[in-house]
Amino acid sequence: MSFSSLIKAQTNPGDSAVRAFIPNFTFAYQFPGKDMAADFGSNATIGGGFFYKSKTNVLLSLDFNYLFGGTIKNEQQILSMVLNSDGYIIDGNGTYALYAVYERGFSFNARIGKILNLLSVNPNSGIMIMGGAGYLSHFVKIDNQHHTAPQISGDYALGYDHLRGGLAFNQFIGYYFLGNSRILNFYAGFEFYQAFTRSLRDYSFDLMKKDTQKYTDLFFGFKIGWMIPVYKRAPRKFYYY
Repeated sequence: MSFSSLIKAQTNPGDSAVRAFIPNFTFAYQFPGKDMAADFGSNATIGGGFFYKSKTNVLLSLDFNYLFGGTIKNEQQILSMVLNSDGYIIDGNGTYALYAVYERGFSFNARIGKILNLLSVNPNSGIMIMGGAGYLSHFVKIDNQHHTAPQISGDYALGYDHLRGGLAFNQFIGYYFLGNSRILNFYAGFEFYQAFTRSLRDYSFDLMKKDTQKYTDLFFGFKIGWMIPVYKRAPRKFYYY
């Protein structure tokens, strides 16, 4: 007499290429190029998204990234309408306003790529190449402490923020590691952005008109991501006699 018992076993990515849904969290450090370099210094991004990985190591992904930086190269020009002869802003109390300016922005992207079995430690790891398209927006954030300077607060601040946005393309090349652990899974490499943006404001105070220029905003830098794979659980059969 014989019978079989069916139990569930977790897919082992060290043995063969697997299909998986993979949430991920990322950090990147970027350097600007072209028109972006005229306005800002280097920046960083934090983000999140997910991959869908097929058994043939094709990757599909969606992601959102928050961009932040602390160097505004043309700060004096942007605020020229409200600076006094000594380069300060006088607030509503008749004293020097306390304020700071920052770079802020975001992007969201759809990408497609492939894991190549080069330098691979298992069938699910190797050189990773990806490309895609999305939307990029960035602006100058003015932080006026205690909101004592009305000329750079509220709706007035929108006239100085140089908000831009537009279609963006991106490319990535690096290394992708997916192991047996659900914790130690990552990818890292170099990322490139090309965004074609325009002003999203009707009026710019420092230009004293609407900004109608078209911009080419470039980024390049290093990116690392931490992944938490979710595998489909496959049955394993044991036979007893």
